[in-house]
Amino acid sequence: MRTIADWLAEREPAPPAALVRRLHESLGPDLERDASEAVDACLDAGRRLVASVLSDEGASRDSALDLLAADALVTYAFEAASARPKELLDRAARAMSDIAALGVAAT
Repeated sequence: MRTIADWLAEREPAPPAALVRRLHESLGPDLERDASEAVDACLDAGRRLVASVLSDEGASRDSALDLLAADALVTYAFEAASARPKELLDRAARAMSDIAALGVAAT
């Protein structure tokens, strides 16, 4: 079985080591899921990171790596989703709505 960790390791260009570590921390056990589940795993991890940053009232430059990781995770999710183009528009609409709702919840 090709795992999400395997799939991420194949991404080009390879991200910096610190970002890779944060991606792996964010995905946690999901790294061992089948690569076909990368879309949902990456979107969920990205949402969790954004929610964490938004809930931290003292967010500062220390949040930059989390924001970069969230951006990378969502980007990777849509890279994986591009394998099923017929689902892409609906998935994008749901992801935008879910992520936008995090901002509303934080206020």
